Amino acid sequence: MSEKYDLVVIGSGPAGEKGAAQAAYFGKKVAMIERSENPGGTGINTGTIPSKTLRETALYFSGLRQRGLYGIDYCLREGLTVADFMHRKQVVIENEWEIVRQNIDRHNIRLIRGTAALKDAHTVHIATPKGAALDLETDFILIAAGSSPYHPPNIRFDHRLIYDSDSILHMSRIPKTMAVVGGGGVVGVEYASVFAALGVQVTLVEKRDGLLSFVDPEISSRLQGHLDRIGVRFHFGEAVASVQTSVDQVSVTLTSGAILGPDIVLFAAGRESNVRDLGLESVGVQTLQRGIIMVNDQFQTSVPNIYAAGDVLGFPALASISMEQARVAMVHAFDLHYKENVSKVIPLAIYAIPEIAMVGLTEKDCKDEGIEYLVGRAFYDKSPRGQIIGDTEGMLKLIFRPSDKRLLGVHMMGEMSSELIHIGAHVMAANGSIDSFISAVYNYPTLSDSYKYAAYDGLGNLATWSAGRAAVG
Repeated sequence: MSEKYDLVVIGSGPAGEKGAAQAAYFGKKVAMIERSENPGGTGINTGTIPSKTLRETALYFSGLRQRGLYGIDYCLREGLTVADFMHRKQVVIENEWEIVRQNIDRHNIRLIRGTAALKDAHTVHIATPKGAALDLETDFILIAAGSSPYHPPNIRFDHRLIYDSDSILHMSRIPKTMAVVGGGGVVGVEYASVFAALGVQVTLVEKRDGLLSFVDPEISSRLQGHLDRIGVRFHFGEAVASVQTSVDQVSVTLTSGAILGPDIVLFAAGRESNVRDLGLESVGVQTLQRGIIMVNDQFQTSVPNIYAAGDVLGFPALASISMEQARVAMVHAFDLHYKENVSKVIPLAIYAIPEIAMVGLTEKDCKDEGIEYLVGRAFYDKSPRGQIIGDTEGMLKLIFRPSDKRLLGVHMMGEMSSELIHIGAHVMAANGSIDSFISAVYNYPTLSDSYKYAAYDGLGNLATWSAGRAAVG
């Protein structure tokens, strides 16, 4: 049996859903294929939403915020079960399923459950869970199949003692000790901080020399200091040589010869695209290592009518960017003249405890590119709102060009960083300067007014810099 569509989307995660909705909004006949029982992909089911919900749950149960606020030794509630810890996560996920289904229905998108494969460049073959087969003929295809945790070939994941970032959400018990391998990346840092907040003794193993290599070094160093203070142990410059399991414990031997004996191990070894069984090679779609699909600036693959968006493209693999990639791809495919480019100003957030957020250039970027820059800083411990909420470790850092004070980058650590970063992002998108923050009026007391004080600090540094240049002249 065969049916004809304008667009067939493979995957119902953030990229698939928004790409399908973009085309359907402009009157295109769209079908979406999802192999899982519920829509939403990694973003809703195993990644973005669940891990961020667990972060809030950990903050609630651990009383980490209250410790800073009241100066008391607030211990984890006795008898906390996995069901307690996971309850809110499941409530949020089920609400998100319903929101996605409503959006699909509102746009008259046909959602088909099954496993997809490309029969040719214009035909998608579907095998349904009940054994039926269906071919969809289509003008365009959007591959938004998402990604899965990468499993190193020498590691046996039993999802009882050795977990990946998906199966950790279904753990049977909250351990007393755990090791996070690959812990210097986003997933590793987020989970390490969450479990440390719950009182778990966390050991972080990372083959690189520090945390979050793409983050401004001052911010990542500040985060590392915080994690160290709450008890996280670090093994930098090391990899796992071997792993052995017993009835209730894991033995992890590192390349240095050190042996760890945690209750559980979380491997955060990156991700790989879910494209293995799509038959991309047979139709000429070019891929890289771990199934990363090659695309041009319009997210068009090597086959002109086949597009790709989201995690299948690799870094940064963020839901926010995935949605925009898919929208731009569909605008190009159907010549809609609507949203034709993904913004070059892309904020990133890491939902560790505490949060980190960034947009634009780091100091290292400026040095590497030979860009003259200055810095302005503000610290939460000098902010009345920071004192009120008990967050005295946070900071805001502005990077700007001294010649015209144009804002080049914003870097944050602390409460609400993932929200506050957008203030700086909007100024950067408008090619604005740090004078924008000086001119603005912010509610008092707020964390937002840290932008104003960071800008004042920057102006002070600019005056010193100008005086130094004048003296040299």
